[in-house]
Amino acid sequence: MMSNDPGGVIPGPSSPDQLASNFYLRNQRPPVALPQCNYSHVLDFMRYLDQFGKTKVHIQGCVFFGQPEPAGPCTCPLRQAWGSLDALVGRLRAAYEENGGTPETNPFANGAIRVYLREVRDAQAKARGIPYKKKKKRRRPNSEQGMTSSSSFHQMQ
Repeated sequence: MMSNDPGGVIPGPSSPDQLASNFYLRNQRPPVALPQCNYSHVLDFMRYLDQFGKTKVHIQGCVFFGQPEPAGPCTCPLRQAWGSLDALVGRLRAAYEENGGTPETNPFANGAIRVYLREVRDAQAKARGIPYKKKKKRRRPNSEQGMTSSSSFHQMQ
């Protein structure tokens, strides 16, 4: 059962992710209690994290906008990388449910979060000039194929 502690989203934080989200919610004015935490708090938390980002994201007016490897420095902001935000949200979503929250009330699983992450991904890809391509899942060779190829390898030696 989840606590009604106004200290944060996930009671008994055991990871840096949970500590960061709890710290953020606890320092809201007024502090946000678990039952009141919703997707807008999660969106605000992700925007707050941008100030600690290490990924240069070129703005539209920058001479390096759209270049995958810029030739020099610029004043564009550092942001959280899309992949880091996506992984963070995934870990917090899982922690929320592991600590008694239901999938239906999970603020980290809200559709607005997925939309925001998609927008961040697309904007960062455009700023770098590299379109995002979803990775295809690699098929595992079945055990017979693995044996055949290794047998062939030994025969070739």
